[in-house]
Amino acid sequence: MPTYISLLKFTDQGVKSIKESPARMEKAKAVAKSFGCDIKSLHVTMGAYDVVGVFEAPNEETLAKFVLAVGSVGNVKSETMRAFSEEEFRKVVASLP
Repeated sequence: MPTYISLLKFTDQGVKSIKESPARMEKAKAVAKSFGCDIKSLHVTMGAYDVVGVFEAPNEETLAKFVLAVGSVGNVKSETMRAFSEEEFRKVVASLP
């Protein structure tokens, strides 16, 4: 399955209820699974973003549904990008004319 990386920032609402974050992470894992996505890892970070998530999903549409479902709760805002493994990148480069 394709891999995606999301950079997440807590909203004011998310910060106000920060103690609920561990439970929200577990709920996000269940929501991901219900959409056919897999949360490979979540990392709480310092700096411009509060959380970095690594996901697998069958396609962009499926991942978009998951990200929008999580974002619609109002605790985080996200920026998501497709990530290519080294092996996938090598295949892309090898196919260039």
